[in-house]
Amino acid sequence: MPQITVDYSEQLAEGFDRPAFAKALHSAVVDIAAAKPPACKTQFRRTEDTTVGPDTEGHAVVHVTIGLLAGRTEETKARLTEAVLDLLRQHIKPENRALHASAEVRELDASYRKFDA
Repeated sequence: MPQITVDYSEQLAEGFDRPAFAKALHSAVVDIAAAKPPACKTQFRRTEDTTVGPDTEGHAVVHVTIGLLAGRTEETKARLTEAVLDLLRQHIKPENRALHASAEVRELDASYRKFDA
């Protein structure tokens, strides 16, 4: 915990500094949501096809989902979401595309379990 997933349009692959974004995001999660640094895990998933409204050209999408254990206030989750959007602005160069960026912080289900090997 936290479990972080970043879905992004393949058109952003060259202009998205993913390692720097993940490092900065982990720092924000630690500072804002009191996570432990070694517990931060981020997976990036590039999507081949993006359609926004009726258009398939000229748009790119990035969405960040952060799953945290229960117990954070709504204010904490909102602060973290805003921090994610600020970090996306800093680490993505959309290169003449309309960028649609979003983020959400959700609580992991009570059934969440993990192991490290």
